[in-house]
Amino acid sequence: MEKGKLYIVATPIGNMSDISARAVETLRGCDLVVCEDTRITGALLKKFDISKPMFVNEDSRERAVAPALLEKLLSGLNVALVSDAGSPCISDPGFRIVRACRAAGVSVVPVPGACAFVAALSASGLPSDSFLFSGFLPAKTSARRAFFEKYADFPHTLIFYESPYRIEKFAEDALEVLGGERVVCFAKEISKVYERFFVGRLSDVCAELKSASTKGEFVVIIAPKGYEL
Repeated sequence: MEKGKLYIVATPIGNMSDISARAVETLRGCDLVVCEDTRITGALLKKFDISKPMFVNEDSRERAVAPALLEKLLSGLNVALVSDAGSPCISDPGFRIVRACRAAGVSVVPVPGACAFVAALSASGLPSDSFLFSGFLPAKTSARRAFFEKYADFPHTLIFYESPYRIEKFAEDALEVLGGERVVCFAKEISKVYERFFVGRLSDVCAELKSASTKGEFVVIIAPKGYEL
């Protein structure tokens, strides 16, 4: 029996017009859509008049989900893996499923598209030739500060994701450890109606955040020490 294929399908991070024709075609042609939240993915599928069975995959369930999905792929089903927004497996579930497919000889096909940190970096004006993407830092202040202390003199750009609930504490910890002169970009709600970029010295950006709405997900970009605008 011929094996199915696993398609890693990037979805919009805000503006629905950002979805690619290939992504829509792939979702229409697959047998099953694996997602984080059936409500979010269901709305996406409905917008493009696509009706497919959905299979929930969350971080907490992925160890159990991966073998079940692999079985479906080995039986010949073609599966599309999506996250709630952006490129799957980038600070989102999917890694274990892809690893299981690679080990079993199942074809894994990327369908490229939106990725929040790439979009933010491209529009930030900060050095983009070499960087370290670290996703979400730990929630505890001590752990965040330890990370900043470890990478304070890192000679490449640092990139993170952060939630609206922790962004001010993140900024305060970065300011305490890295100093107010460090050049940063805090980008929120990329591609959405209230998209905004805060770019400048860390001390100035921290002040701006205190008087601005912090609703929405953030990408934080920190330039190497010594970089000037």
